[in-house]
Formats: sequence, structure tokens, C-alpha cells
Amino acid sequence: MDFAEARELISRLRVNVESVLLGKREAVELALASFFAGGHILLEDIPGTGKTTLARAIAASISGTFRRVQFTSDLLPQDVVGVHVFDADKRSFTFSPGPLFANIVLADEINRSNPRAQSALLEGMSERQVTVDNRTYPLPDPFLVIATQNPFDQHGTYPLPESQLDRFNLRLRLSYPDRVSELRLIRENNMFTSRDGIPSVLSPEQARECRSALDRIAVRESLVEYILRIVEATRRHPAVRLGASPRGAIGLKNTSQGLALLSGRDHATPGDVKRTAHAVLCHRIFMKGSPGTETAAEASAAVLSEILETVPAPL
Repeated sequence: MDFAEARELISRLRVNVESVLLGKREAVELALASFFAGGHILLEDIPGTGKTTLARAIAASISGTFRRVQFTSDLLPQDVVGVHVFDADKRSFTFSPGPLFANIVLADEINRSNPRAQSALLEGMSERQVTVDNRTYPLPDPFLVIATQNPFDQHGTYPLPESQLDRFNLRLRLSYPDRVSELRLIRENNMFTSRDGIPSVLSPEQARECRSALDRIAVRESLVEYILRIVEATRRHPAVRLGASPRGAIGLKNTSQGLALLSGRDHATPGDVKRTAHAVLCHRIFMKGSPGTETAAEASAAVLSEILETVPAPL
């Protein structure tokens, strides 16, 4: 697939997803950039703002399989990855795949579950495979986890550990739609509206080919050094306990390439880096003091804004 064809397919995908997620173009573009960069997404916001709709729209648009896991306090790891069951006819154990075996997996309200269930996602998110009873099974390709997380001050929520947060490439907040978009939503939808009718615009094979186009997005050496200076600044800031990881730096570069691809350009720019920096890095910056609070999230965003203003961008 040449670059022009990939650009056309990606444009159709963006328009398709935006048609059901009204008034949230920035969030849609960042989510799709992360998808093509191979990065998982953490959606954090109050209920009813379109988190599930976004996951379903991406899955339907690429003709992919979609599974939803409702994380609760009694969820077990085998409820996520699957389990070996005894087949009486074959007189042997066979593997029954869990909901993680899908192209798009929605881990709904992930911070309501216990650490054992949360950790069941880690191998799959990092290595695109799961190990059950010493047997390893590959996950589908493409594979994307979209986890939703309710604000920490809501009842029954628990913050994710740093190691798991680092597995998510982006943390997005969808927030409320603008007034015009919300009026349209009220007029055109009801409580029984189904999103299963979203048309498909790509096949899973085409999605994989579009992903390969990301490698053809040029990133100048000066831009790589700019990304490193930003990440290093998060580690040296006096108010920061733990700065962004090397995985965060790689995610920042790859997601910037994804945004360039969505924009139809064959090269990434400092503007792409600045546009993705908050979504990619803020959840990887841990402030001194009480971790995992709304105040800490706002403080990390303020620190990153300060860094982006002070670190000079390449010309």
C-alpha cells in the first residue's frame, strides 16, 4: 500500500469515528494516532461522555472483533485471559479464550477491580500475547486495549499502579461535548440507539498496512533530541517524584508520527510533539506528595506545560 492510499483510508476512518463522537475531534485524532502507533488508551472521565462509544466505533470501523470486560471487585484473571477446560470427548484440556482475544478490548472501569485482575492485562498489552498454565497464546493483530477509568473521588475506585499506567500510551479526557454537538445528540439519539450500525471503512488487513505506513513518517534527529529534552526535564523537575519513562519517550515519538499520518504529512513536526505531549506524558509524571489524586493530575499537567514553554523547539 502506497502512502497516498494509506492517507485516504485513514481519513475515511477518522470521519467515520467522528460521525458518532460529535464535537470531540481532538480526542478522536489522538486516539487514532495512538492506535496506528500501536499504543493503548486510558480514557478517564465521568460516566456518559462517550468512552464506550469511542471503543465501539473504532472496532466497527476496522471490521474488527470487539469485547467488553466490566471490571468489578470480584473479577478474576481467568475472566480476562481465558482458562483451560477439560474436553471429555478428547480426554484432554483445551483452551477457552477470554475476552482479551479481540482486536479492540474495552476494559470498562478498570480502577474498580482488584490488582490481580488488573495485572492480567499487562502481558497482553506489552507483548501481544498471554500465558496460561505455561502455554503462550498470541493475541489478534491489530490489538488495542481501551480502558476507562472513573475519577478517583467516585465511590469504589482505586488508583492504578505506576507500572500499569506506563503501559497506556495515552490518557485522554473526553469531557462534555460543546453545546451545538450536545443539542444534535439530544435531537438524534434515544436510550435505545444502537452503535452497532457504524459502517466499516477498513478491513483488519488494511489497518495493519496503514500501521506500516507509520514507519515512513520521517522524524528528524533534532526532533528526537527535542523529545528527549522534554522527557529529561520531567525527571529533573523539583516537584516531580518520578518522571516520564523511556517507554513514554518512544510513545511520544510514535504518536507524533501518527498525528502526522492523520494530517497527510510524510514528516513529524514540533507541533505534533506539543499536541501529543500532555496525553502521552502526564499520566507518567508522578508528583511528590499524595499520588493518584485529581490534584496530582492537575499538578503534573501544569509541570508539563511549564516544560513545553521552556524547552526550545527545533526550527
